[in-house]
Amino acid sequence: MTFRKILSIGSTIDRRKVFPYVAREGFGGSCRGFNSTTSPEESVIKLEEEQRKIENEDSFFEEEISKLRREFTAAKQSFLKIPEAVKAMPKMNPEGIYVNKNLRLDSIQVYGFDYDYTLAHYSSNLQNLIYDLAKEHMVNELRYPESCLEFKYDSTFPIRGLYYDRQKGCLLKLDFFGSIEPDGCYFGRQKLSRKEIEEIYGTRHIGRDQARGLVGLMDFFCFSEACLIADVVQHFVDAKLEFDACYVYQDVNRAIQHVHRSGLVHREILLDPQRYLVKNSQLLRFLKMLKENGKRLFLLTNSPYYFVDGGMRFMLEDSLGHRDSWKDLFDVVIAKANKPEFYTSEHPFRCYDKEKDTLTFTKVDSFFRNKVYYHGCLKSFLEITKWNGPEVIYFGDHLFSDLRGPSKAGWRTAAIIHELESEIQIQNKDDYRFEQAKFHIIQELLGKFHATINNSYRSDAYMSLLEDLNEDRKKARCAMKRMFNRSFGATFLTDTGQESAFAYNIHQYADVYTSKPENFLLYPPEAWLHVPFDIKIMPHHLKVPSSLFKTK
Repeated sequence: MTFRKILSIGSTIDRRKVFPYVAREGFGGSCRGFNSTTSPEESVIKLEEEQRKIENEDSFFEEEISKLRREFTAAKQSFLKIPEAVKAMPKMNPEGIYVNKNLRLDSIQVYGFDYDYTLAHYSSNLQNLIYDLAKEHMVNELRYPESCLEFKYDSTFPIRGLYYDRQKGCLLKLDFFGSIEPDGCYFGRQKLSRKEIEEIYGTRHIGRDQARGLVGLMDFFCFSEACLIADVVQHFVDAKLEFDACYVYQDVNRAIQHVHRSGLVHREILLDPQRYLVKNSQLLRFLKMLKENGKRLFLLTNSPYYFVDGGMRFMLEDSLGHRDSWKDLFDVVIAKANKPEFYTSEHPFRCYDKEKDTLTFTKVDSFFRNKVYYHGCLKSFLEITKWNGPEVIYFGDHLFSDLRGPSKAGWRTAAIIHELESEIQIQNKDDYRFEQAKFHIIQELLGKFHATINNSYRSDAYMSLLEDLNEDRKKARCAMKRMFNRSFGATFLTDTGQESAFAYNIHQYADVYTSKPENFLLYPPEAWLHVPFDIKIMPHHLKVPSSLFKTK
């Protein structure tokens, strides 16, 4: 064969089929065939070999795509009905006690309680009341536009455990690792897209510097606060008014604090307790059971005494005898404690005169039953009671104000999370578990897809399968989210079924958690509460394995 014929053969090779391989390899790829020291005949042979390699590679990818497509089609067929194995899975107890750190109840000698949303159960009407009183304060005292009075509390919008960005004005739901949930970022009442989130934050992950600008909305009063923040931001956006996101938070928080500290909300509740408080005979049973087993009890709350007294009387009036008093159940009653400063300050205790509604001037160096004490600090409390840390357990609903201080002081801690009950009930439903299993199956297929198929390969079959997998995964994720809260989904979970940042804080500061204190009646007073052996993060989460859908 002549040199000219060799060149002729080389010229007939379709460059469009050769160059894609070079493009895939990049500039550092296999380009030696064009080296000046290589003969033209060798160059042609190498080009032909590379072309065959590309064709073999493409054939392999197409075969793998076809195999994954068949698996996906078979999976979708299994989605047509809920497998019996899913229905047969054990149900979690909505009233159970869930354990992050092993706890021996027989070693606990002292039980301490917060009042609001711990001993006291409130109806959903309370959030409307707090919201309305706060917005009126913002208009009347902080000179916000009168149009803000038209705002209405939306119970379907907020959840507990959100974060507000005081610099950028966004309400965020974060996952266990501090990343923004793709469908959990709102500016006012407008949900932001992934692209908008990336434009604002650069990435979904919140760095340490950005985290300093975030404030957590963690207690049960945060529902009205989060809703009012979003409504105010949306009002300014709609009116095309410039505003500082930090000032919005400061003003809303000031209004919420005023509603509590001024006694406005307390007086409204006591004027109509049937509208706001829930009677609870089981609470009295629990407290009496503790006393009968020789336990010491104390009440430590930020609320004023008259409010606690009125609430406890209402809640327990059907269960207590006429001559009995709820205060007889407690060894120490401390009101207006000013948590979380209580745990770090050195404020002295003051004895409260119930008849005169004043504080006495005598030094408090011991506690007496049927007396009420104000203010104080943890240091003095421990000196007076001589109660050692590990023998004390404290129940509270606010992770930071109630539980972080006691946890650091060596007390055992129990988080009271009322919405835990409803969330477990949803997670127990076959529909939810069905969607969770579908999500896991599609996630596994996507994992196989990206592990097997070269990212530079972009055939029609590749793009079609990728789009279908992503679309079905999105549908399953949205279906799970809608079962909880339409805006932010579940409190403890992200849309993908992983743990949220709120779950992280529960994991950090609560040795155990449950929906209400009286759930302890379901356990013997000497019970040993153990972390489940197979637990990963949150013990009340039951993951539905994709294997339940697989047929032999």
